Amino acid sequence: MSISSRQEARLLSADEADLVARSHHPSLREADDTGLAELITRLRERRDRARDVSRRQRRELRGKAAPSGTRPATDNTGTRQKAALLAAAVKRASKESERRRNAQARGSLVATSRRALALKQAAGDRTAGRPASRTANAGMNPVPNENLAPSGALDSQGQEVAMRRGGGPR
Repeated sequence: MSISSRQEARLLSADEADLVARSHHPSLREADDTGLAELITRLRERRDRARDVSRRQRRELRGKAAPSGTRPATDNTGTRQKAALLAAAVKRASKESERRRNAQARGSLVATSRRALALKQAAGDRTAGRPASRTANAGMNPVPNENLAPSGALDSQGQEVAMRRGGGPR
């Protein structure tokens, strides 16, 4: 739900209205990073204060808390709307901050990728000294297994008995 500027002026104090106006787009894009961070901090403080006042007023309405002023609260819709306005301003400013952070990360990623490509191109062709096929030269050479006994010979006496019992050689 959009709120008119007249209603914003009615709900907010002068400095809060200035903060909310700075969170709208033409001035939000023009703010530098430190100014944006400071704006977010101040908006959050104001939003939290408005939220706390609204909660206190709601407790007074229900009879759970004693009135904090001279008169007990009769309604908290104004402070609720003020908190909602400030929350929307915080959301806008935080979104802009996130957009800037993503743009900076994207720029860093592009720069790193370009540097990696330049290094790869400067290294030259890695396959220059390699053979054209997988079976280069004479091929593979057999490696004899030293643990096997020579053909027909038995390693121990117990093996001969087991072979006779088992029906002969396998």
